[in-house]
Amino acid sequence: MSDNIQTVTVLSKTTWTPNLFSFTVSRPDSFKFTAGQFVRLGVNPSRLKYYQQVEASDEALNEDIFRAYSIVSSPFDEVLEFFSIVIPDGAFTSQLQHLQVGDELLLNTMPFGFLTLARYQKPLPKDLWLLATGTGLAPFLSMLQDLKTWEDYEHIVLAYSARSTDELAYVKQIERLQDDFGSLVDNPAKLIFIPIVTRETVDGALSERLPKLLLEGTLQARAGIALDVDTTHVMLCGNPDMVEDTKEALKKLGLVMNRRGEGNIAVENYW
Repeated sequence: MSDNIQTVTVLSKTTWTPNLFSFTVSRPDSFKFTAGQFVRLGVNPSRLKYYQQVEASDEALNEDIFRAYSIVSSPFDEVLEFFSIVIPDGAFTSQLQHLQVGDELLLNTMPFGFLTLARYQKPLPKDLWLLATGTGLAPFLSMLQDLKTWEDYEHIVLAYSARSTDELAYVKQIERLQDDFGSLVDNPAKLIFIPIVTRETVDGALSERLPKLLLEGTLQARAGIALDVDTTHVMLCGNPDMVEDTKEALKKLGLVMNRRGEGNIAVENYW
């Protein structure tokens, strides 16, 4: 086993829907990361209580399988939190869904990814837009639990899209962020949370895909803020189709990809 691989213990699990869950694990003392980064988590079914209980005999269930996971928790939290979807017949999540408190996972302690606010050159513009679908919310929750984010911007727009109301996870936590973190700094950013539900009609939520909402100006109108090449940073994370389509929509609106610290649009590529 690599020196970067450490064993971590499952501390809690939250089930949002039958196919969507979160969990926390112990954090190795030496592990450091920047808000927005991801790690590679490993599962070996032979370490899970579920498979021990059913006495699974398939030799393949003794193999280590790793996948990339963005971190939900703050860089300063004592535990690590992750947000996961269950992919039917997926080699990783079909096993991970059976997690129980006390189970052991593997953590590659080398953090990856450049979807971080540090990628932008100073001085920063005043508006930060965080556009997420599904579990792509994870890195943005980490950023919003970092006081630096609240200090560096005037407005933070979090647009979070899911298929149904049930799949809009973490909403209560999001609604507390302004009080929990914004109250700890002078002149904090104002958080504007925009929920989007695409397959139901829900009071207070928008209902179209992010690219359409942007091109029609609906998202900007709801936020009360314009997207401007000189004042805006936009980060995208979630379904690859959403990321690609939204990126193209933003380009049509005059924004440009971030390159070497300059530009507006940043995306994560770990799919």
